Amino acid sequence: MANKSVAFEIKRQANPDAPAVWESFELEWRPSMNVVSAMMEIAANPVTADGRPTTPITYDCNCMEEICGSCAMRINGKARMACSALIDNLEQPIRIEPLSKFPLVRDLQVDRSVLFENLMAVKAWVPVDGTYDLGSGPRVFPQQQEANYPLSNCISCCCCMDVCPQFNEDTGFVGAATIAQVKLFNNHPTGKVFKEDRLRALAGDGGIQECGFAQNCVDTCPKQIPLTNAISDISRDVIIQKAKDFLRG
Repeated sequence: MANKSVAFEIKRQANPDAPAVWESFELEWRPSMNVVSAMMEIAANPVTADGRPTTPITYDCNCMEEICGSCAMRINGKARMACSALIDNLEQPIRIEPLSKFPLVRDLQVDRSVLFENLMAVKAWVPVDGTYDLGSGPRVFPQQQEANYPLSNCISCCCCMDVCPQFNEDTGFVGAATIAQVKLFNNHPTGKVFKEDRLRALAGDGGIQECGFAQNCVDTCPKQIPLTNAISDISRDVIIQKAKDFLRG
């Protein structure tokens, strides 16, 4: 009996200005293969399905456990994590291409720094006043911990941003991941010191008003973060903050 094989079509681009091409590859099937393990094999032996030598494919990956968020890409037209994309669950040929909403670096590697720029814009951090002993932190009750934990699971993969119809150069929308982090930090007894600043940032250009509630983000999130709930809650908080600012006037 002949060995099973797996067919891949990978979108290649040597640099942002180079023309995009599709290259076909074929590997011998093995149990429990995922897309990252297949790409490792292709990169180690970069020969196309028709026997033509080519350059090793470029991509990001790290943890292989759907924790680091680095291996996000489009697989069969869907933004997802390559490490958890099992070959046996995918229709062949498996078409792999980079995320579509971010500047291309090379092949499947993109520059996702816009997410971190957005997080900085909304002060998505807990301030620390020096390095000396500050004593015990504020008490966080189990009910708060349970509500905040899902929001803390964000792995910065940017899948939610890639599938969002509102995330583009025209709107400058910060995206669901940033909004969810605003809710997380505003819920924290220490983090809420910047609550008003975060809400004001989301009231400006590219903020919460750009969201069209398409809900693509929550459908594609690999960590099942309640993104639409976070967007709704923060939208309410932004409106209240704007009213307060107006009355203070």
